[in-house]
Amino acid sequence: MENNEFNYSSDNSFQKSKIQHSGGFGKTILVPFISGILGTSLVLGVCFGVPTVKSKIIGNTNRLGPVSTSTSASNQSTDLINLANYSETSVAVAEKVLPSVVGIKVSYQINSIFGNSTGEATGSGIIISEDGYIVTNNHVISSESNSSYYAIEEATGITVNLYGDSEDYQATVIGTDPYTDLAVIKIEKDNLSPAELGDSTQVKVGEFAMAIGNPIGMDYTVTCGIISAVDREVVSDGTTYTTIQTDAAINAGNSGGALVNSAGQVIGINTMKLSGNGIEGIGFAIPISSTTNIVNQLIEFQTVKRPYIGITGSVVDSTTAKRYNLPEGVYVEKVEENSPAKTAGLQQGDIITKIEGTAVKSVSELNKVKYNYNIGDTVTLTVYRNGSETDIKVVLTETPTNKDEDSTNQQQNNTNSNPFHGGSIFDLFK
Repeated sequence: MENNEFNYSSDNSFQKSKIQHSGGFGKTILVPFISGILGTSLVLGVCFGVPTVKSKIIGNTNRLGPVSTSTSASNQSTDLINLANYSETSVAVAEKVLPSVVGIKVSYQINSIFGNSTGEATGSGIIISEDGYIVTNNHVISSESNSSYYAIEEATGITVNLYGDSEDYQATVIGTDPYTDLAVIKIEKDNLSPAELGDSTQVKVGEFAMAIGNPIGMDYTVTCGIISAVDREVVSDGTTYTTIQTDAAINAGNSGGALVNSAGQVIGINTMKLSGNGIEGIGFAIPISSTTNIVNQLIEFQTVKRPYIGITGSVVDSTTAKRYNLPEGVYVEKVEENSPAKTAGLQQGDIITKIEGTAVKSVSELNKVKYNYNIGDTVTLTVYRNGSETDIKVVLTETPTNKDEDSTNQQQNNTNSNPFHGGSIFDLFK
């Protein structure tokens, strides 16, 4: 079994022609001789122009490797790769990874104006230990949603199906983390095939990528492409994710499945895609190297222990800053009682412009820097107050279980809660 970074492991012949003598040296000797030379040249030219014939005459000196060619116009060399290699790579990767990917089905209750009913959602997951731990997306197993017409309640049942196994296994939720869109579930089964994890920090644009999952009910579908971009920031429901972008097809049901490299190592967890007219081949995955600490905490503590400052804020954007002659940053709407912010002396009305020297313009940006530090660390906030800036040192504590993370005021339509009465400076943060 391959070890991974999670704590839980879990090779013409030619016939002679009759020559008719019709008299004269030119006709009887010279013309046939020249014709023979021309004919031989023509035959050899055709043979060497046809690859299959050429290979039988002189042999293929490079059957599996690249063939180097050059163009006189550009003076550049190009490697032509035998497509058989690509096919063999895809087959080998699929055979290696498929047993480590699972299908997930989630049942939930729907309460609507027309009555109550049940629904079902599907997704994918990746086995990370022999004894049944599986990582997936939080949004795969957390289906809670509300609208004016219906409300989707918390999942009432989660089942997992394994590759090559017709049985469905009941799963238990171990822990969820909405901020990173990660979750861990577990089934009671041993001797599973955990995935081998790669190093997503070494992923390069243009390299081979394969997505494996269960899109739109088509179990264990494999799609191939390349890495389109790395460190791509995308925003979903107010949360900014740093992702790997790929053109390997990702569709509904692929969420939680594996994005793997040519060595069959998981480099990402497929999470979302862009869709709409004129959009194709833009999917995103959470880099696997960024998940190991989160997953280990979910298994050990059932939650993620994150550092906490204790504020609720709103965005001072460039328009508001110019209008009121203020710096851009995070306006402190509220300071939580008994919080590090309160202890350090932050006040309502302060504008946080930097954390540890990094400029921030939203609570999302503030949290992104803050999460690089540990509980107990001291960070310096640069705060604008009464016309001047000052540095305030804050000792980070663990986020209380009854508190949300440092967040943005979400009363977007309540202009009374907006200190600038603009109604548009709030950066929603989930």
